[in-house]
Amino acid sequence: QVQLVESGGGLVQTGGSLRLSCTASGRTSSRYVMGWFRQAPGQEREFVTAITWSSKNTYYGDSVKGRFTISRDNAKNTMYLQMNSLKPEDTAVYYCAARDRPWIDTSVNAYDYWGQGTQVTVSS
Repeated sequence: QVQLVESGGGLVQTGGSLRLSCTASGRTSSRYVMGWFRQAPGQEREFVTAITWSSKNTYYGDSVKGRFTISRDNAKNTMYLQMNSLKPEDTAVYYCAARDRPWIDTSVNAYDYWGQGTQVTVSS
């Protein structure tokens, strides 16, 4: 089992920045892809971005390209999401996820482990 814990959410004004962190513990593996998803009230969970173990490959959803940056520090078992130029439509609960495969997938069902989520609210 892998446990994921997110932190760093909060309230920010339009145009502001936040950095989310996700720390993994338990049976971590060098195969794991890690990613971020988000879910706004009344909407389905949406892929945001993901990164391979080596950080060689990343992938972003169209709505966050150029504004968000994913990274990871394997020595600390921690993944980060730097969010810049935030918009009200970025408001959601952000979830960290891990996938027990070495390649990126954007489907919710492709991820094996999930964190509890952290709220991000962008005020207009």
